[in-house]
Amino acid sequence: MTASTTRWLATRAAGLGGGVGVTFGGLFLLLRGEAKLARRAIAARTTKQLPPPGNGVYGRGRGKPLVLAVLGDSTGVGLGVHRAEQTPGVLLAAALAELAERPVRLAVFAVSGAESRELPEQVEPALAQKPDAVLIMIGANDVTTRTRPAVSVAYQADAVRRFRAIGAEVVVATCPDLGTIRPIAQPLRQLARHWSRQMAAAQTVAVVEAGGRTVSLGSILGPTFARDKDMFGDDEFHPSAHGYAAAAATILPSLADALGVWPAAADRGLRNLRRDTVRPIERAAARAAGRTGTEVQPTEVRGSGTGPRGAWARLRRRRLPELPTPEPAQSAEHVPVG
Repeated sequence: MTASTTRWLATRAAGLGGGVGVTFGGLFLLLRGEAKLARRAIAARTTKQLPPPGNGVYGRGRGKPLVLAVLGDSTGVGLGVHRAEQTPGVLLAAALAELAERPVRLAVFAVSGAESRELPEQVEPALAQKPDAVLIMIGANDVTTRTRPAVSVAYQADAVRRFRAIGAEVVVATCPDLGTIRPIAQPLRQLARHWSRQMAAAQTVAVVEAGGRTVSLGSILGPTFARDKDMFGDDEFHPSAHGYAAAAATILPSLADALGVWPAAADRGLRNLRRDTVRPIERAAARAAGRTGTEVQPTEVRGSGTGPRGAWARLRRRRLPELPTPEPAQSAEHVPVG
């Protein structure tokens, strides 16, 4: 548990008098102890060896390669797997190349352990690559350090605006549900779930207002992992190869649709609620935070992007596609970060 979390809990306890204050004081001690145990368990198992970034050109179609940049934290890196073709960037680059029928050049700038405040250090070199599409996977470290969502999403929104200014499409995979990570015990687990969903909703509002899209990872790293231990890596915190494949399959429809290469036939037959719903952005964000695979993007109603309750947003949930097996990159590339 971080110092900011400790101070927050201590303030909450101090603000209550009598027996209630004593109760919250005991809760504070319990949470601090649980956090220490969880941190030790995760740190002892987490690998320090990063997988190959997989930078290079994928697919054998015609035309100038599309450029996909991946920014964020350890999930963008693919920490926990051993081969480049198991990382989300390579999985998505290979799938986009097949859908677009043209090559895709992957450039990974994500850094393990990164928080949103460190995004500018990744944005600068990524802009130099002139990406067509950008995937940002970040938020979990902001939750564990108890950074205020308003502070975190300000950095994310700024990144989205900078990429949109050069015409790049941006998809942000929002903070996963941390409430079912095995080394975290109750009641800390329930707080982790609340904080991560709060972060995911705040991300959606900020990103969509800045012109990007979000897709909720939600239970991909939560209840799904709790039911299927094979989705966990050895540290029971980061995804396994199966976990990253599930996350990539969740992200692919939004990324492909943003680039205009998602087949309309793939969405046929979906019921109205799953297919297309328009709501004010804050209501859309709250709904998406708890529903895995929900995409939120800016939209208009009667020619206006805003209504009496703020910006309009479109929610969509698509069937998860099967990902192609990535072939080795046609050419490996070194992409400097920072």
